[in-house]
Parts: sequence; structure tokens; C-alpha cells
Amino acid sequence: MRAAILDDYQNVALSLADWSAVAGDVETVVFNRPFAGEAETIAALQGFAIIVGMRERTPFPRRVIEALPDLKLLITTGAKNNSFDVKAAAEHGVIVCGTGTVGTPTTGIAFGLILELTRRIGFENARLKAGEPWQVTIGQDLEGLTLGIVGLGKLGQRVAAVASAFGMRVIAWSQNLTAEKAAAVGVAAVGKDELFRNSDIVTIHYALSERSRGLVSGADLALMKPTALLVNTARAPIVDQAALLEALQAKRIAGAGLDVFESEPLPRDHPYRKLDNVVLTPHLGYVSEQNYRVYFRDAVENIRAFLDGKPIRVIS
Repeated sequence: MRAAILDDYQNVALSLADWSAVAGDVETVVFNRPFAGEAETIAALQGFAIIVGMRERTPFPRRVIEALPDLKLLITTGAKNNSFDVKAAAEHGVIVCGTGTVGTPTTGIAFGLILELTRRIGFENARLKAGEPWQVTIGQDLEGLTLGIVGLGKLGQRVAAVASAFGMRVIAWSQNLTAEKAAAVGVAAVGKDELFRNSDIVTIHYALSERSRGLVSGADLALMKPTALLVNTARAPIVDQAALLEALQAKRIAGAGLDVFESEPLPRDHPYRKLDNVVLTPHLGYVSEQNYRVYFRDAVENIRAFLDGKPIRVIS
């Protein structure tokens, strides 16, 4: 039986887990580069009964699933995947399984972006290594600034705790957030307009759904201070991308730190790459060694259980 491991950009899937439990029954092929589109995905994956996907890097909508007649087991890293059509999979006899995760690695990326925007560490490092003169930037200390968190779930709460350790004032908004829930984690619940109007830094920690698509609108961005920053490590469509690009180009806000994009990998000619008030990272939020060890360990367990006729971690 053939198994495909997709989008293993760092070529670590086979070294971060013990695959011996399935090695005798499965021929494993690793794909290190993203497919150019659905046609390439379909052509490359013919004949594979098992596919291990990495989050939403390669989507599996109905038309892709229908074009892969040999597919029997589809695994996503993480507990759910909005880019997998689970209903279509079930209709075609494909079992979909998830994996566990560990920690909140996106917290580090969020604060890495915040620190680069406020203290320019990477910028000054690059200047020194290029032989440039001494310091040219003047940074902002996080202490005393107001951090506005859009979405106070597990990740938002961890970000709030780190912000508090930096001495920041933390406020939050989400569609169902109550003052009591916010107060329980040391955060002030505010209205959406108040959050965008009063925050020095706004950070997005919302799950993408039809309800949250376009949640941060051009009108919300227009409320922000001209000195304010926006950080998005959640999903790009939560923020109106055209409005954000316009605000950054016109410098109506001071800058943005972005780890997620509408099209990934980010096209080489994308305007974000040319803006000096934007810090970009290539969707590193969940990319940590500890997380990957859990992803691939559980993927091996899922494959073994499937081969034994007792699937586990099934997503229905």
C-alpha cells in the first residue's frame, strides 16, 4: 500500500517519528514541495491509498477526492481541517483522521512579529552583518502599550498572559466574549470599535469560519491609530486583505506583522513583499519541532490502526 506525506518542506517527517510500525506494510513517498494547483495534486497522487496532509497546505475539496479513486485514508495534522471535504470523503469511502498538537507555538510567532515591528531586531541584525554603520532605529517598549486581542480562546489567553508579563494593558473582543470570562484571565472585555480605536497593537486569534471571514473590515482598520500595528497569525481571510493592503500602502496604520496569506506560498510579486512597514513570515505559527513530533507520531499510529481495521482519531 502506498502512502504520501505532503508538504514536508523541511524534509523531517521520517526523522521526527518512528515509522517502523508501518514500514513493512506501506511504501512511503515524501513530497517536499507544494503542488502548483489541483491538477498537479491529482496527477501526483494517483495510486496512493494513504495521504498525510500538513494542515491546509494542500486542500482536498470534493473534486480532488473524487479524482483519487485509490484513496482510502486521509490524515490531517491537527484535530480538524477546513480545507478537507469530510462529507465528500465519507461518500467515497475515505476515512479522515486527525492528530494531536502540543503547546501553543503560534504565541512565539505572534510576539516575534510584535518585537520585530517594535524593536527591529532582525532589521538591525541584517544591517550589522551587511557592514552598515551603527544603530539607526529607535524602538517602542511594549510596557505600557495596549494590546487588543481579537479572539480570546486558548491561544488568545496565552498571548494575553505573555503580554501581561511584558507590562502591557490587554483588552479583548470576540462575538461571544463576556466580561466575566475576560476578567478571569486578567483581560478587559471591550466593544469591537473600542478595541480597534484604542489598541496600540491588534493581534488576531480567531478560527476561520464563514462567520469570521472578513471579520476585520476596512471600517475596523480605519478606526486604528496611525501609530498602531496589526498582527495576524490566524488566517488571512479573517481580515479584509484589500483594505489592509491599502491601509499599509497609504500608511494609515504604522505597520503589520503577517504569518498568513490568502495564497500560500506567497506569490513572488505580491505587494506585501515590497512594503517596508510589513514584517512577513511564511506561515510558521504551528511549525515547531515539538508540534511536528506529535503530528507525525500520531500519523503513524493512525496508519497502523487503519491497517489493523480499527481507525482512530476519526473526523466525522
